[in-house]
Amino acid sequence: MRQITLGAQVRERTGKGAARKLRKSNQIPAIFYGPGSVPIMLAVDYIELERMTKLSGAENIILDLQVKSEQGEQTKRVMLKELTVDPVKNTYLHADFYEISMDKEITVDIPVRLMNTPIGVTNGGFLQHVRRELTVSCLPGRLIDAFDIDVYGLDIGDSIHIRDIKFPEGIRCEEEDHLTVAVVSAPGGGVEEEEVPEEEVEVETAVSEKDTAEES
Repeated sequence: MRQITLGAQVRERTGKGAARKLRKSNQIPAIFYGPGSVPIMLAVDYIELERMTKLSGAENIILDLQVKSEQGEQTKRVMLKELTVDPVKNTYLHADFYEISMDKEITVDIPVRLMNTPIGVTNGGFLQHVRRELTVSCLPGRLIDAFDIDVYGLDIGDSIHIRDIKFPEGIRCEEEDHLTVAVVSAPGGGVEEEEVPEEEVEVETAVSEKDTAEES
């Protein structure tokens, strides 16, 4: 994975008023935390953060966070754990950076991309993308941007389950192998109820439920 760096400045003031002032100066509030680390309130440059996310092109971004304070500068290896977005303006509001170790496994969700048009769709069926992310564990250096799955050979009634996926070396899926990832259904057909638990239905959320993100 491409290594990225991002500068950050330690901040003392917290709360909504301080956060608004930061955003007016083209910065956003952020926090650094991790196992065994004392949380640090930060401010990061909005344009640099936006550039970093576009440059990476991935959901699970690992970077070197260069933290500046009155005591000097420290570099922390982190993952961008959460990025809170304004649902109306579609602008960044807050960033969470989680400290990681390159020799310790992490658990993350990796997107699933379906490649090509299935034969069954050509024959009148419908492709259902049941699981758009898979939860896996691996060392940070083993992370990939997405799982690309070729569905060209699927005819009507055919499906791909987690057990059918050949995962890259060093990546272990944490989900049950019988679960469906994609299926080509006949017109009017669908995936059986038990294969898609209600809590796994995809829901788009633009803003984190925790109001503390803006407060911090």
